[in-house]
Amino acid sequence: MSSYSSDSKPPAKKRGRPKKVKDPPSTPEPEGEPEPTPAPAKSGKMTDKQKADLKKHMEKHKGKMGPSEMKSHRMKMMVRMRKGMSVAQAHKDINK
Repeated sequence: MSSYSSDSKPPAKKRGRPKKVKDPPSTPEPEGEPEPTPAPAKSGKMTDKQKADLKKHMEKHKGKMGPSEMKSHRMKMMVRMRKGMSVAQAHKDINK
């Protein structure tokens, strides 16, 4: 027998993920000078030049590394290049 009487049971616990609450619509900002856009190198996406530079860099290392090592090196390079580093800076940072 439980220690709770039939009238004073605690509320049942909810299961599952909590539901997402939608943000209220924001008020429009006053007209004025538009905010400057961030530099493309630091926006989280790589530019076409960065992609070409990385591809050229990886071609240099093709015979020296195995397939899994190449993929690992490429991913490490991409992370650093998205932060704004050049190929040389990123490679130097990895091989410290």
